Amino acid sequence: MVFMQSRAAHAGMRNPAAFGWLLLAAALVALDWWTKVLASTQLTMFEPVEVFSWLNWRLAHNPGAAFSFLAGAGGWQRWFFTALAVVVSVFIIGWLFRLERGQKLVPLALALLLSGAIGNLVDRLRHGYVVDFIDVHAAGWHWPAFNVADSAITCGIILLLFDAAREAFAGRKSDSGTEAG
Repeated sequence: MVFMQSRAAHAGMRNPAAFGWLLLAAALVALDWWTKVLASTQLTMFEPVEVFSWLNWRLAHNPGAAFSFLAGAGGWQRWFFTALAVVVSVFIIGWLFRLERGQKLVPLALALLLSGAIGNLVDRLRHGYVVDFIDVHAAGWHWPAFNVADSAITCGIILLLFDAAREAFAGRKSDSGTEAG
């Protein structure tokens, strides 16, 4: 343990617990991959299978980004989003190791973001598109199809925004306390 701590300190890492968060990210990547394999082998393209009145399983392939952004761009977007996912993943891993020990919310958010980036990266490298299969809808309106990786990214962003808002509120509260004194 001492060896691990000294190596982590030497490498500029303040948080050797980051390995646990990386393990969580790996488990979520595996879950994402498994659900995409199931969807690809059990569903027919664009044919909905009703789960609930507001939820279908519906296989779709998305060569673009969120909401099929740049889906028809001619192919270059595959490599752009691949490179972007690699850069973002490296940045997130570095961020995880530089966090202060004991933090829970930010590393959880980063693990979710990392798993989503890698999950969709694997699809882009293997297929040239991302496998989507979750179709949420109401009153005839359908949210764009998504997958477990997309859900992880969304949850990670929400947690980061929540943490930033919490810190801003705490900072504002401490500022008003010093003004009163």
